[in-house]
Amino acid sequence: METTAAAVVLASGAGTRVGAKLNKVYLPLAGRRVVAWSLDAFKGVPGIGVLVLVIRPQDRELAEEVADGDVEIVHGGDTRQASELNALRHLAPRIAGGRVDAVLLHDAARPLVHPELVGAVLARTREDGGAVPGLAADDVVGVDAGHLVAQVPGAIRVQTPQGFRAGPLLEAYEQAEREGFVGTDTSSCMERFSSLPIRWVPGAPENLKITYPHDLVVAERLLAR
Repeated sequence: METTAAAVVLASGAGTRVGAKLNKVYLPLAGRRVVAWSLDAFKGVPGIGVLVLVIRPQDRELAEEVADGDVEIVHGGDTRQASELNALRHLAPRIAGGRVDAVLLHDAARPLVHPELVGAVLARTREDGGAVPGLAADDVVGVDAGHLVAQVPGAIRVQTPQGFRAGPLLEAYEQAEREGFVGTDTSSCMERFSSLPIRWVPGAPENLKITYPHDLVVAERLLAR
């Protein structure tokens, strides 16, 4: 039996802050749609044999345009965590059967992720159980009674993809669903409901998230380089 990792690309948000009527992950970027760049990055990583795209039902036609026969499409939920759970339940038979040993979850709005970073997260996930990429946040400071006090040592700006061993990840999300817990991201849910260690992997400055219109301009320039 062949064991592989699964990548889940989350494209079920609205992205209203970018100021477009269209879901931002389907906006054009350097001649392609935003989400297409993320999908291709994961396709270029050895060890990832399953690729899942989580979408809004109303975006089905656009999703099928960017997905090919190798991409599995799943409808998302009302929250990011619900969308992740839908994807994990879609993968559950393969996780239970040992065919999927690790899952990486990635924001479709981060189109500049590169295969090297994905591969580093996957390797660390398989080695330690959990891995999160991030950049050192040297400009983060603490506040006490409205006064700046000091830098926060060890703070990082978290990115995606975030990777975890598949079985514990599914168990943690099912437990969170039963208890009504909603975390800020994948790692916050795992910290609460799993004993897996979560390791830091150095992120990439260019792995930016498309949130506002100017982010598209920056991404275009980075891709042009």
